[in-house]
Amino acid sequence: MSVVKHFLPAVVLVMVFIANMPSVQAAEGAAESAEPNTLTAKEKADGWKLLFNGNNTDGWRKYRGKEIGSGWKIEDGALCRAGDGAGDIVTAEQYDSFELVLDYRISKGGNSGLMFHVTEDEGAPWMTGPEIQIQDNKDGHDPQKSGWLYQLYPAKSDATKPAGEWNRLRVLISPQKCETYMNGVKYNEYIKGNKDWDERVAKSKFGSMPKFGKATKGYICLQDHGNAVCFRNIKLRPIK
Repeated sequence: MSVVKHFLPAVVLVMVFIANMPSVQAAEGAAESAEPNTLTAKEKADGWKLLFNGNNTDGWRKYRGKEIGSGWKIEDGALCRAGDGAGDIVTAEQYDSFELVLDYRISKGGNSGLMFHVTEDEGAPWMTGPEIQIQDNKDGHDPQKSGWLYQLYPAKSDATKPAGEWNRLRVLISPQKCETYMNGVKYNEYIKGNKDWDERVAKSKFGSMPKFGKATKGYICLQDHGNAVCFRNIKLRPIK
C-alpha cells in the first residue's frame, strides 16, 4: 500500500478534529447575537441569566448596604457610574463557579474594576475579592492594564478598544481553571489557590490581607473608582 493511502486518513482525522474544536468566538457567539441585555433561546437553554435587564438596578446593591448608590444611573440601556454617591456595588446573590460575560465602556483616563468571590468581611471589596482591572489603557494612570488580574496575572497583548467604545470581557471561574478574555483574545489562565497563585499573592499588596482570595464563593462587584464607566450585557452561567 502506498504512503499516500496511509497518509490521507490521518489528514482527514486532523481536519475533522480542527473543525470540531471549540473557539472563543463560538463560546461568545450567543452573547453577541442577542439584543443588548437580552438572552437568546440558546443562552436560556444553556443556563445563562441576566444580571442587568437594561431598565433598572434590580439585583444590585451597595457594598455592605441595602440600596444601590445614587450615583449609579441607567443611561441608554447601560448601568453607569455617573456621579458622586455611587460606591462599589455587588450582586444580590453569591456565586462560586461560573462563566461571566459583560460589555464595558470606560471614560477617557477612567478606571474601574470587576471583582469576584467578594465577601463583606472587610472594609472594601478588593480586600477579599480578586479584581480584573478595567481602565482606559491609553490615558489611564494605573500600570495594571485592562483585563489583567490586578497585580497577579497580566496579559502579553492589548486587545482593548479606545475609551468611549464598548469592550467585551469574558471570565471563567472554576476550581480547575480560571480564564479571562478581552474582545475574544485570551489574556490569562490560572488556578486560584494553587502554589503559583499563593506565591504571586505573597509578593503583591494583597499579601498582608489574610482574607484576600480565600473565599471560594462570593459576590460579583463593579467598582466605583471615581470615574465614569458603563456596563451592559451582564450575563452569568453558573457551573455545577
